[in-house]
Amino acid sequence: MAVNVLFSARPELWPEYEPLLRQGLTEAGLDFHLATDIPADQVDYVVYAPNGGQCDFTPFTRLKAVLSLWAGVESISDNETLTVPLARMVDGGLTQGMTEWVVGHVLRYHLGMDRHITQQDGSWTPDAPPLASQRTVCVLGLGALGEAAARALAALDFHVLGWSRTAKDIPGVTCQHGADGLREALSQTEIVVLLLPDTPATTNILNADTMALLPEEAKILNPGRGPLIDDEALLAALNSGQIEHATLDVFRTEPLPPEHPYWAHPNVTVTPHIASETRPVTAAQVICENIRRGEAGEPFLHLVDRGLGY
Repeated sequence: MAVNVLFSARPELWPEYEPLLRQGLTEAGLDFHLATDIPADQVDYVVYAPNGGQCDFTPFTRLKAVLSLWAGVESISDNETLTVPLARMVDGGLTQGMTEWVVGHVLRYHLGMDRHITQQDGSWTPDAPPLASQRTVCVLGLGALGEAAARALAALDFHVLGWSRTAKDIPGVTCQHGADGLREALSQTEIVVLLLPDTPATTNILNADTMALLPEEAKILNPGRGPLIDDEALLAALNSGQIEHATLDVFRTEPLPPEHPYWAHPNVTVTPHIASETRPVTAAQVICENIRRGEAGEPFLHLVDRGLGY
């Protein structure tokens, strides 16, 4: 019997993903039917994106797994109609893109590039930055993306702290966990990178109290999730000088409304959710491998812990 694979994502993605998925499923030796309009009670796997319109999985009576094209699964992890395994997207292209964005903006802060770009008035101010080994960077969240970013920064000889909810061990990174570890890490760091999932436990993890722990004039990078930051508290910290600058790629409302104060704030850089994108070539490989595993009775890759939400 053919394996029925439903593609449930934005229609404009279908022409790009279809040949890649067909190639991967063929190379996996599977007899399959891949389409965007398979009857629900005949679907074995759903290739899923939250903006694809599918939210009620009750009719999918023979469904084996939902395979997300997104790294973030907060919009589906608590869906009560979804009772089968849910896998999030972890792929090399997405990880590399995020690492490049994080390293680029950490170096921008570290080297003072903003000041040099704007200081074109003829003044000559030799003010070399410290070496990377003298600069402390903290990565909040040590999942696949956070670990990759932390390792890349450590390879550049930054003093890298990492924090996660549970204990981790990453060579070259000083790992902390738990509430006490968060306070200790923030009190030491000059540049904070947020790469946590969006869960009830991480909402507003950077708030007035936790930002007050940071050394004065610290800098923040958020390519993770918008709700990780209390926006009003961040604006207050920027206005007081507690936080020198914030570069934000993700927001509670996207696109960021034109009237939002972040746009006009002189100490905020807005990037339009470009830190990392799912690359169809590598993402299709991950999807096809998980379908192969499902049909072979092997464990799925990158399963979501529904209790934790990621």
